[in-house]
Amino acid sequence: MEQTIRFDEELIKRYNQTGPRYTSYPTALQFESDFGIADYEAAAERSNVSGRNLSLYFHIPFCDTVCFFCACNKVWTRDRSKTTPYLQRLYKEIEMQSKLFDPSRKVDQLHWGGGTPTFINMDEMSELMETTRRFFNLHDDDTGEYSIEIDPREASKESVKLLRRLGFNRMSLGVQDFDEKVQKAVNRIQTQEQTFAVLEGAREAGFMSVNVDLIYGLPFQTEAGFMRTLDRVLEAEPDRFSIFNYAHMPSLFPTQKKMNEADMPSPDEKLAILHATTNRLLEAGYVYIGMDHFAKPDDELAIAQRNETLYRNFQGYSTHAECDLIGMGATSISLIDNTYAQNYKGLDEYYQAIDAGHLATFRGVHLTEDDELRRDVITRLICHFHLNFDKVDQHWGIHFEEYFAKELQALKPMVEDGLIQLTDKDIFVTPAGRLLIRNICMVFDAYMKPEVQNRFSKVI
Repeated sequence: MEQTIRFDEELIKRYNQTGPRYTSYPTALQFESDFGIADYEAAAERSNVSGRNLSLYFHIPFCDTVCFFCACNKVWTRDRSKTTPYLQRLYKEIEMQSKLFDPSRKVDQLHWGGGTPTFINMDEMSELMETTRRFFNLHDDDTGEYSIEIDPREASKESVKLLRRLGFNRMSLGVQDFDEKVQKAVNRIQTQEQTFAVLEGAREAGFMSVNVDLIYGLPFQTEAGFMRTLDRVLEAEPDRFSIFNYAHMPSLFPTQKKMNEADMPSPDEKLAILHATTNRLLEAGYVYIGMDHFAKPDDELAIAQRNETLYRNFQGYSTHAECDLIGMGATSISLIDNTYAQNYKGLDEYYQAIDAGHLATFRGVHLTEDDELRRDVITRLICHFHLNFDKVDQHWGIHFEEYFAKELQALKPMVEDGLIQLTDKDIFVTPAGRLLIRNICMVFDAYMKPEVQNRFSKVI
């Protein structure tokens, strides 16, 4: 397939509405409080029959400083001793979770996210991985996709080497912007020296893939300034880029109120930044994976996309589709069999649940067959930019044109606008439509109503 995009400013402006990022379908808005521990345990029992391998996610919520733009679930503290009670509960949860799953199931994917996972010290990193290995069946080589989010201000060459010895083989580096004025406005002071020391350490330690996160739409950003940051990072040739659009939603994320909206780039300036960034990355030889992500053509994500084996979950794009995901730690979300389940978000509630000797599940959702079918359709579109009706029919025992007659009718304006090509048996997302893939996926979202759509960020 052609892994490129075409920037059509008129189309982007016309379609730039709010919508989900589809790291899950249904989205978390559909999670219900009447979904409980018994539902989760039943799903785990069903999943043991499936033969699927496992994916583990650990949420480390602590941050030394608060980045004003951040929308993650985090705990801002300078008190490093707060990690001890948290990790003690996390170890208990690991043990409780492990008892629900067949010990022969291999862990093909593992991810530490946050917060700042490297907020914990090196001894704690070692203990957490050792505990995980004691209760779950981890790979002893690089067969698995074991990744970690890194704040270069909280890492060093020594800690990176330790992470590699512990089994991590992929990392994502938070950069956002090197401009000092932007960094001051968002309360994230991070030098180039810190950043590239960690990236160089990852290369020396033998990490298989390094991703760099950048964010556009922050206060005082300009096209020229953002290009200076991008060009500096390109000199290091990371394997992947994540270029995120900042979503200003201060009613949901109060720390965002600390930034002055008047200092933020205009919509036209944001589009100019995105346009220039896209062109620069394509010129540098990267291919567009989708949903803000670029990768080198020989990267496993790019290869998986060409082979139509790419997958998307709460950690982003992945090459491991056939896994049950166990989320551990406060606020983490699991995908087990046909259910999503989420842990308590607050530390107090999470601690109380674990101390009482039971899981911290507080809400979730059972997926109907229609949910699972639509999730499959959305996943194929958002990962492969292609959907073949016959493959869906064979997998789900439906007749696509009849089942989705209303949706196919709703797609016609997108055909006329050049976002997609629609044949008798296929939907192909065009290079002009790929930046607007969320809009295309929303057509197949049974829960997308006007009253909930504004709960999401803009698609561009």
